[in-house]
Amino acid sequence: MKNKLNILRKNLIFLIMVIPGAIWLVLFFYIPVLGNLVAFKDFHHTGEGFIDSLIKSEWVGLDNFKFLFNSSDAATITKNTLGYNLGFITIGLICAVGIAIIFSEMRSKRLVKVYQTAMLLPHFLSWVIIAFFVYSFLSPDKGVINALLKQFNMEPVNWFHAPAFWPFILLFLGVWKGLGYNSIVYYASIMGIDPSYYEAAVMDGATKWQRVRYVTIPQLIPLITILTILAVGNIFRADFGLFYQIPQNSGSLYSVTQVLDTYVYRGISGTGDIGMAAAAGLYQSVVGCVLLVGANFIVRKVDKNSALF
Repeated sequence: MKNKLNILRKNLIFLIMVIPGAIWLVLFFYIPVLGNLVAFKDFHHTGEGFIDSLIKSEWVGLDNFKFLFNSSDAATITKNTLGYNLGFITIGLICAVGIAIIFSEMRSKRLVKVYQTAMLLPHFLSWVIIAFFVYSFLSPDKGVINALLKQFNMEPVNWFHAPAFWPFILLFLGVWKGLGYNSIVYYASIMGIDPSYYEAAVMDGATKWQRVRYVTIPQLIPLITILTILAVGNIFRADFGLFYQIPQNSGSLYSVTQVLDTYVYRGISGTGDIGMAAAAGLYQSVVGCVLLVGANFIVRKVDKNSALF
């Protein structure tokens, strides 16, 4: 008992520091979990508060989930959501690791800071602002790209009615926005690698590429694995701003820009059914949790040190 009291006294200041974060976590993460009951009810406001509305709303079971699965567009929505996220994970990973390795090989650390700052800027821009920039390039009548096409005597393209180009545009923008932040994470990890590994490789006559291949990349694998597992957990969630703001809500592009989040938003804005929105959110969370645990289980079987938990 005395040992426990001594440990408590020694760590009291740390426990006090944790209290605000713990309170925030309980209030905004654990208590709202009870709100998932809305997904199984025909929720209507009674005017007496959320709890009273939740209690008095009719229980409908899994009927709210039919909004997602009974749609004729369900296959397209699922394909787009999974396809884009897989593209963001793989292409984003390759680009971020590649940029981080290039930065680590640069001699001028001042230039590295300049490049990192420039690449980090898109991370802090909202999709609304980026949408205006994209429109200035792709506008059918005054866009920069169509103006260049006219200079070369080529026919202008009505970009917002041409679905074939948009998978590449969206993949590029999604990777571009997060590239600066992700590359800094990997760069910091590279800077933490023990220099003696590189010194030993140089003494063995390894070239720069061989040092990258046999020293840098193997040392990055645990971090790459953990970040990929976390990304897999969000594979059923799409960046709403990217898929809604950038295409300017063009109906001609729904076949390639409609993802789960935008589909739910458009459906809910038309029906006002809160239960359907809650069902969609719960579905995304449950599937994401299952995928995260499954991916972590597979990694744990291969290499325990690279697993998330």
